[in-house]
This record gives sequence, C-alpha cells and structure tokens, in this order.
Amino acid sequence: MLIRKASWRNAFCALALSAVLLCGKSAMAETTLRIAMTAADIPTATGLPNNGFEGMRFLGYPIFEGLVLWDLTRTDQLAALRPGLAEKWEQDPADNKTWIFHLRRGVKFHDGTDFNADAVIWNLDRYFNNSSPQFEAPSSAMSRARVPLMGSYKKIDDSTVAITTTKPASYFPYMVVYLLFTSPASFEKAGHDWAKVATLPAAGTGPFRITRILPRQEADLSRWDKYWDAAKMAKVDNVVLMPIPEANSRLAALRSGQVDWIEVPPADGLSSLKSAGYIITTGSYPHVWPWFYNIGATNSPFKDVRVRQALNYCVDRDGLVSLLNGTAEPSVGWLKIGDPDFGAPANLYKFDPAKGKALLAEAGYTPAKPLSFKVMISNSGSGQMLPLPMNEFLQQNLKEDCGVNVEFDVIEWQVLLTAARATPDSPSLQGAMALNISSPSSDPGVMARYFSSANFSPNGFNFEQWKDDEFEAALKTVGDSTDPKEISAAYRKAHERLVDNPPWLYIVHDLNPRAMSPKVKGFVSPQSWFVDLTLVSMQ
Repeated sequence: MLIRKASWRNAFCALALSAVLLCGKSAMAETTLRIAMTAADIPTATGLPNNGFEGMRFLGYPIFEGLVLWDLTRTDQLAALRPGLAEKWEQDPADNKTWIFHLRRGVKFHDGTDFNADAVIWNLDRYFNNSSPQFEAPSSAMSRARVPLMGSYKKIDDSTVAITTTKPASYFPYMVVYLLFTSPASFEKAGHDWAKVATLPAAGTGPFRITRILPRQEADLSRWDKYWDAAKMAKVDNVVLMPIPEANSRLAALRSGQVDWIEVPPADGLSSLKSAGYIITTGSYPHVWPWFYNIGATNSPFKDVRVRQALNYCVDRDGLVSLLNGTAEPSVGWLKIGDPDFGAPANLYKFDPAKGKALLAEAGYTPAKPLSFKVMISNSGSGQMLPLPMNEFLQQNLKEDCGVNVEFDVIEWQVLLTAARATPDSPSLQGAMALNISSPSSDPGVMARYFSSANFSPNGFNFEQWKDDEFEAALKTVGDSTDPKEISAAYRKAHERLVDNPPWLYIVHDLNPRAMSPKVKGFVSPQSWFVDLTLVSMQ
C-alpha cells in the first residue's frame, strides 16, 4: 500500500510539474508585432532599402545602422542626431571639409564578423566607388543623391575613419545618417551577387535581424539578443512587415486581426476605429506633400515664376485637410509656417483664386488659352498619404477655381522615385511637368540635397533644376559658418527664397497618422520620418 501511495504521489507531482512547465512556456510565449506598410512590395533587404523613407523606417535602421543615428525617443522637438556606430565625430581643425569619425569598439555584425574601419571603407566603396567589386548601382544612386557632398574617405586606424566633403558643410552629419552598413561577409557568402544577399539574409548591426524575405508578401525580423547597446534591446521577439498599398485593405487587415499596426489609415475610417477601441496616433513631423515643378523641361510652363506662384494661390489647402479628416495641415512653404526658420517671405500663400488667375493671365494663360499639364503620381508609397483621392481633389480644385487642366500618370511608388532622378526632358517622364513626391524637411542637409544647383538631376534631388542666386549665397553661409546665429539667419533667408521663388507647389504637411491595436504599447511618434521599434511591446 505504501508503495502504491508513493507511486500515486510521484505521478501527481510529475503532472503538476508538467503543468507548471506548460504555464511557464505560455507565459514566456514569443511576442510578434505585425505591421502593414504602404509599400507595394518589400523594400530591398541588402542593407540600403529602396521604397523611400518607409523602406529606411522598416528595413533600414532596425537592422542596418550608420555612423550617426536619429534620437527617436521624444515627441516635443525635431529628432536630433545621436552617436551610432561612431561614438563621436568632429571637423578636422586643420580642414573644415574633413570629418573624423571615431568608431564604436567591440561591435559585431549579426553574422559574428567585426564592425571596424575596414567594414566602413568597404561599404563606402559599395556606394561611391564604381570600380569596386562590391559596387551596387541601385544603392549607389540613392546614396549619391542623399550624400551629394561625398568627396574622399580613408581609414586612419581600425577604429577611426576620415571623410572629406567636396565643400564645407556644417550639416554633413545629417547626410551621414543615411549611409547604412552591411557585413562584407554577406556579399562574400552570396558569391558577390547582391541579388542573392537578401536571401541569406544580409547581416547588419541593429537591434533586429532579418530572418526571412517573401517578396510581395512579408519580411520577418527577430530581436538580436547580442545587440551592442544593452539599453536599446527590443521588447518584442519578432516583427512581421507586410506590404499593403491600398488604404482600405490595410484597414480591413487591422480590423480582422491580420496586423497590429497600419500606416496611414483611410481618413474616413478614423472615427469608427476610435469607437472600436483602436489607437490612432498623429504628430507633427518634418514632412511636406508637394508637386515638384519640372522647370528645366524645354517647353515647361513653370519656367515663369508667376505660374509657379499662381498655383500656390489656387490650391484649396483647407478643403484638402477636411478631406483628410484633419490628419494634415496646410503647407505654404518647405517648412511649416510656425517654424522659427520660416522667415518673412513676401508671399504668404492662401486660397486666393482671384490672385492666382491674375498671375496666370500675366503669364499668358487665360480661359481661351488655359494652363494644361501632366503630373506623375503614385497609387501609394512612403509618406504619400492617400495620393489618389488627394490628387483627384486638387485636379477638381484647380479646374474649377483657376481654370487649370491637370491630367495624371499613375505609376508605382518606386518608379516615381526613380523618375525624380531623371533629366527634365527624359522620355521616362512621358511629358510630365510635375511629380507628386512627399519629402522630408528636417534640416539644412536635406535643403541642400533638394535645392542646391549643384544637385541638378540626374546627379541629385534637384529634379526641378531650380537655381536662385540669393538662395545659393544663403546656403553657402549655412555650410561655411560655425556660428549658430549666423547659420540660423542664413537658413531663414534661404527658406524665404523657397517661398517667393517656389520650385514646388506646396500643398500640405502630413500629421503622420497610424492606427494600432490596443495591444501595442510604448510606441512613440517622433518628429521624424522614422520610428524606434525597440520601444514597442505587445501586451
């Protein structure tokens, strides 16, 4: 009897232990965050993603890092820079065109290989040295456009690199932030074939690593438990990224539980989402949603500044904001009107069709000879908000209020981005006289990239081939000076010229709307295009 009782007790204890282990396993179940992007496809996963800044947001910084990174932990100010793979940097006191970057020691790529000066030079050659074995044309095109001042670079020692720009630029660290680093071993393992690198998958140094890529379907990330910054360890185990370009499809995916977070919910669905308990986040950030004027095209109507100004007076921005259910604000310049660096331009654009039509008439466009042109737009994409209904509103607005005829060429987002690097009369533009491409407005480095005459397409982001001598002089002061007051005054002057001699039709500033399940905790909506996924948890 004693033996039988002991066996019963042992069996009970075994069952109890199994239950504890099962409960413990349940309590420790992996957490997965599922995000619906606006992109039509998975951004390239070789270390420098395409698909604009949405690509950088999700397949860039979480996996592949730069010497300089963004501080994305605050909502009350524009995102600042912070040390990344470089612990610190400074201008060479003997040469203000040379920057010295002191690399973080002990960092390893996800594949276990060392991050060091050799890896930095290897990646810079990937972007800027056409004759290097690792040269990658698509990444090079993006990097040269984002860092147009790159001159030369060299290794000083294993943990120090010097980069020399083509001219002095106080804002150069704001360009370096877009150069991300991939393990050279990934390229070797893929047999020197960048097309195969993503299938390995590629190794970075970030808080997440790529585990799987399914084109057009999903990209899977997992937390990197050996991340070099213990204070920035990710809180979720996995992230699944899904390309869902159509807004109502993203909404349906959230409601059905297919995803936990969607980028840019449809404006007419916000109220119902709130009522159902979903979280809607918005926030000011450095973003402008414009049309780029094709000023350089042979027969462009936009060579005449009066035409460019006229359209800025013709746009009903408040009506468009109402269409978007308040998730945007009117844009009357590259910067927001409340920005201390907005300046005091002569033109303060508002909805004034009479003034717009008067300017058009001065330029020779009347009801008998109306202004007519084509705009290239996308059906979705990074920062594009809801481009089809927004552009349809503008088309009707310009026709009814100023007699302007606009037709659209709707193309895929990445194709539109490529078009922005075309020359003004390129056949690829199919006669388009404007491009609708949402763009950052975060710092003088971005201003230089988009508007300096040194960066005319196809070499840079000045698609318009716009040149203004007063702007050029002010931008030079911004780059040359080390006096913050002098830099700020010149920055304001440069922005005044962007308003009074506009290269763009300024339309709205996005308020960065997202919709999330109440299970998503810890998200911060920074004043940036990017987000810090390490802050997010699932409960």
